[in-house]
Amino acid sequence: MAVPRATGVVVDRRYRDHQGPDGHPERPERLAAVERAIDAHREHLVPVAARPASDEEILRVHGAAHLARVAAAAQHAPQSLDPDTYVCRESLEVARLAAGGAIDLARQVASGRLGTGLAAVRPPGHHAEAGRAMGFCLFNNVAIAARALQAEDGVERILILDWDVHHGNGTQHSFEEDPTVLYASTHQFPYYPGTGAAGEAGRGKGTGFTLNVPLPAGCGDATYAGVMQRVLVPVTEKFRPEVILVSCGFDAHVDDPLAAMQVTGAGFEAMASIVRALAEATCGGRLVFVLEGGYAASSLYEGTHAVLSVLTRATAPPLPPPVAMPPGSVLEAVVGRVAQVHRGRHPTLGAA
Repeated sequence: MAVPRATGVVVDRRYRDHQGPDGHPERPERLAAVERAIDAHREHLVPVAARPASDEEILRVHGAAHLARVAAAAQHAPQSLDPDTYVCRESLEVARLAAGGAIDLARQVASGRLGTGLAAVRPPGHHAEAGRAMGFCLFNNVAIAARALQAEDGVERILILDWDVHHGNGTQHSFEEDPTVLYASTHQFPYYPGTGAAGEAGRGKGTGFTLNVPLPAGCGDATYAGVMQRVLVPVTEKFRPEVILVSCGFDAHVDDPLAAMQVTGAGFEAMASIVRALAEATCGGRLVFVLEGGYAASSLYEGTHAVLSVLTRATAPPLPPPVAMPPGSVLEAVVGRVAQVHRGRHPTLGAA
């Protein structure tokens, strides 16, 4: 039996079997940097085995035609499903393992068998739409895990925080009409995939439960921490999730070749600290990180090390006071734009 409050980790050598064209940024070697950081914390982690997600689990998010398309592409590999997204013969099985690993870690945390966790999976998932693979993603790992928690564990309210530098269009579209899942995203904008404007706030019964925080290129640690404190914290405290899932990309790092942000390892540690404190305050600490992007070895190592440093602390840090928001600053402009969209539901959004 796992030690109470223990941190689980999903890591599997088979995740490296998904291989694409030479020079592709989403490459197996990404996991070497992640696993080096995991090794530094190994004595404090509980391993969680990866297993393939079933058709039933995948089809809670994706259409049957999409699953069949990925399977057929793998059978006739190598294939490309869009200009960025490749499939080799092993890709279907590896993508099932990524989704299954995310599901089982999330379920162990939701049930209390583990306190927190990190699923170091690939391929990433947050761009995968219900009927389309895109942006390196085949199946939407976080969305599949969220639906499994609702279907199998009776979890009613889930926060999905997506801090990957690219907007998680697939995750947003999976839940934008659903008030039981709050999707919150920080991302470089305008940038791939072109979605994620502040005005995209959900539809129908889900209006107000999509929270997009588009950021201009060049934002660093202080802006990201400020957004977490002034936007994410009040909205989450009102929503009261039962579990928090983080689509955890490290491509906002200053070294990442596919974006133009300035976040450092210290910034990711600050962000993870805020999220862990928020989880403790709202949902008994139930918090799971699922790997998305990150395409420099330094960003993957520093980001993973930062997250695990926070998760393996004996006690959660307190929520820090909001950082300063000087008049005319990028932070003031960003928070003001988001508050204008959401202030009807959150009158104090952005306040100190």
